[in-house]
Amino acid sequence: MKHIIILGDGMADWAVPSLGGKTLLQAAHTPNMDRLARMGRTGRLVTVPPGFHPGSEVANMSVMGYNLPLVYEGRGPLEAASIGVDLKPGEMAMRCNIVCLEGDVLKNHSAGHITTAEADVLVKYLQEQLGNDRVRFYTGVQYRHLLVVKGGDKRLDCTPPHDVPLRPWRPLLIKPMVEEARETADLLNDLILRSQELLANHPLNLRRKAEGKDPANSIWPWSPGYRPQMQPLSEKYPEIRRGAVISAVDLINGIGYYAGLRRLTVEGATGLYDTNYENKTAAALEALQTDDFVYLHIEASDEAGHEGDIDLKIRTIENLDRRAVGPIYEAVKDWDEPVAIAVLPDHPTPCQLRTHTAEPVPFLIWYPGIEADSVQTFNEVAACQGSYGLMKEDEFMNEFMKPTAL
Repeated sequence: MKHIIILGDGMADWAVPSLGGKTLLQAAHTPNMDRLARMGRTGRLVTVPPGFHPGSEVANMSVMGYNLPLVYEGRGPLEAASIGVDLKPGEMAMRCNIVCLEGDVLKNHSAGHITTAEADVLVKYLQEQLGNDRVRFYTGVQYRHLLVVKGGDKRLDCTPPHDVPLRPWRPLLIKPMVEEARETADLLNDLILRSQELLANHPLNLRRKAEGKDPANSIWPWSPGYRPQMQPLSEKYPEIRRGAVISAVDLINGIGYYAGLRRLTVEGATGLYDTNYENKTAAALEALQTDDFVYLHIEASDEAGHEGDIDLKIRTIENLDRRAVGPIYEAVKDWDEPVAIAVLPDHPTPCQLRTHTAEPVPFLIWYPGIEADSVQTFNEVAACQGSYGLMKEDEFMNEFMKPTAL
């Protein structure tokens, strides 16, 4: 039996008064997810272990069944792997956002959704001006980039910029968690302040402002770590002889790298609500022809949640249902070799809060011959009645990999 996980990043949400007390998943028109929930079984999954921040890297590693206290090293090393930076012993990697500051306030975490081409100009400029034998900047995707520091101490208190839109940024500068990390914190804060001086009047930012766009006027490093020691999925699940990951997000591709999955690049995949669902779906179906396991990650709902846009987020959920879940089910339902499908978010990104939360997420599992439970729809409320109950750690992945061809 083959397996595909369809993950709608940040798709879960809270009940919204303007929707009559429904969540966005309840309010959205999702006939395909509802059909799979009706034919399959549902439950809820704890994707953020106690003591961990509800980041996408934590939640997606949990979905894949990894023991976070043993293997978690932050976003930086995952994104390093995704863009081909091989971390050496003693090197600390950090996600390095390019953000937009407006006076004393962090206006947004994405510099107004700067393009990769524009960001590449600024990252290369920062490397020329600030890079040295100890500090190196690497271009990633859109606003998500990489900072590597030799001899850095990861025991730092860093604030994810997407958690603090419209908040004063100075109190959120990096703080050492132990005295030994103070030198690293001071180095990083100096880089932040110097980047602001360098980027303020860069020609690219002057042009963006003239066009009415947000300037990309500061770096924001966070989520430090070293190279993780992750077991490939194939070692834990013999059914996965060959697997693939499909995502427009570097950190997900980095998880895939350490999980032993091959990365598939899809034309038109943006990580936003304008992503090319059709190309991602086609890539997933093509991979299933040769692979045993596919992890299809779609970021759109998370970005809409960070923007606090209820209508947009509902549209991204409906797009996932209509343009990915439905076509994948219709394509594989009659294959000679059966395919197991799981659909779930990694974490909630409530529009009201505009950041991630740690509540359990709903999930569904369907495969030919599964004994259905009584749940008829797919959403946060209905999943509470699912026969899988509340799962944690590697229970979801173990259950998902259990089905065998009938």
